Amino acid sequence: MRPGVRLGVDVGKVRIGVANSDPHGMLATPVATVARGEGDVARILAEAVERGAVEIVVGLPLALSGGDSASTQDARDFASRVARATATPVRLVDERLSTVSANRAMRATGRSTKKSRSVIDQVAAVIILQHALDAERAGGIPPGVVVAPDEGS
Repeated sequence: MRPGVRLGVDVGKVRIGVANSDPHGMLATPVATVARGEGDVARILAEAVERGAVEIVVGLPLALSGGDSASTQDARDFASRVARATATPVRLVDERLSTVSANRAMRATGRSTKKSRSVIDQVAAVIILQHALDAERAGGIPPGVVVAPDEGS
């Protein structure tokens, strides 16, 4: 397992959930919910700098079949914008069902989905990042793919 804090990002149309890991890459925890729009990339990068992140992990919402979903290109474009704005590596990882899992987790704790939307985004980011950490620990190689700064829009 490579050492260092990672930042996890769940990109949505309205909000972006953010999570981070401990320096040993063992545990992901929620950080913030960022409004989507002007200044969103700057806010993500500020969170990464504040935590000394060595990598930013962005969830890639694939369809259950493994193909692109309606949100796949949006996540790729967002990850590309982040990659162009920082020297910190940005990695896209499969996030199938992370939001569904986050909604289930919130319901299991008795919280209403409607009242917990911003928290759900953070929980989804935690799920994405924890999955990436677990996959790297189990397989010995970083999950997903690194985003080249010149990819996307």
